[in-house]
Amino acid sequence: MPAWLSAALAAAVIIGLWWVGAVTVFADAGVGDRGAIPTPLGVVQKIIEDGIGFYLTHVAVTLGEAAQGFLWGTVLALAVSALVLVWPRLEGVVTQVAVVTYCLPLVAIGPLIYVVIGAPKAGEASGTAIVLAALSVFFTTVVNTLLGLKSADRSSLDVVAVYGGSRFMQLRKVRSVASLPGILTGLQIAVPSAFLGAVLGEWFGGVQRGIGPALIIAAQSTNIERTWALVLISGAVAALGYMLFGLVARFVTPWSTGQVVAA
Repeated sequence: MPAWLSAALAAAVIIGLWWVGAVTVFADAGVGDRGAIPTPLGVVQKIIEDGIGFYLTHVAVTLGEAAQGFLWGTVLALAVSALVLVWPRLEGVVTQVAVVTYCLPLVAIGPLIYVVIGAPKAGEASGTAIVLAALSVFFTTVVNTLLGLKSADRSSLDVVAVYGGSRFMQLRKVRSVASLPGILTGLQIAVPSAFLGAVLGEWFGGVQRGIGPALIIAAQSTNIERTWALVLISGAVAALGYMLFGLVARFVTPWSTGQVVAA
C-alpha cells in the first residue's frame, strides 16, 4: 500500500471516530449548553465564517517567531557541536547543557523569560516566543549533530591526519559531509518543535496577534469551534513544516535514503 494511501486512510478513520464521538459519547461534555468537542463540519464552518485571512494573520506572526527561534537555536547547536569536535573535553559540558534545556518545563520558565526580556513593543515579535522556540530545537539538533559528526569514516579522517590536517580540517572536509543526514534529521524534528514552542511563548509574551493569544481569547470566550480550529491549524502547520523539511533532506542527501544520484 502506498504511503499516501495509508496516511489518507488513517486520516479518514481519525475524522470518522472524531465525528462519532462528538455526537455521541462527548455530546454533553464541557461547560455550557454545547459540547466541548465540535464535529469536523462545525470546525470547517467556523473557519469559513471567520475567513481564512483571520487564521493566516495569526499563523504568519507565530511562524515569524518560530523561524527566528529555529535559526538561533540551530546556529547555537551547530556551533557548540563543532566546538566539541575541535575540543573533545567540552562534550560532557555541552551534553549536560543540552539535556538541561530539554528537561526544563517550558511552561515554568516561560514567565521567567518574560520577566527578563519584557513585553515587546507594538508590532514587534515576542522575545519570549523566540527564546522558547530556540530552546525547543537546541537539544535535538545538538544530539543529532554530534552523532552525525562521529559517524565519519575513520579511514577518511586518517587520510586527512596523515597529510597534516588538523581537527578543524577533518571537520570541514570529512565530518561535515558525513554528519549532514543526521543534522537534517535533527532539524526536521526541530521544525514543529520550534512552532509549538513559539505558540507556548506567546501565552507569556504580551503580544496581541499570533496563535497563542488567539487561542487564549477563543478559550476564555468559550468559542469552542474557533479553539479547535486554531489547535488543528497549528498542528497542520507543524506537520507541514516537518514534511517539507523531510523533502528537503531527501533532496540534499539522496545517498542517505539509497537514491541513485545522476552523474
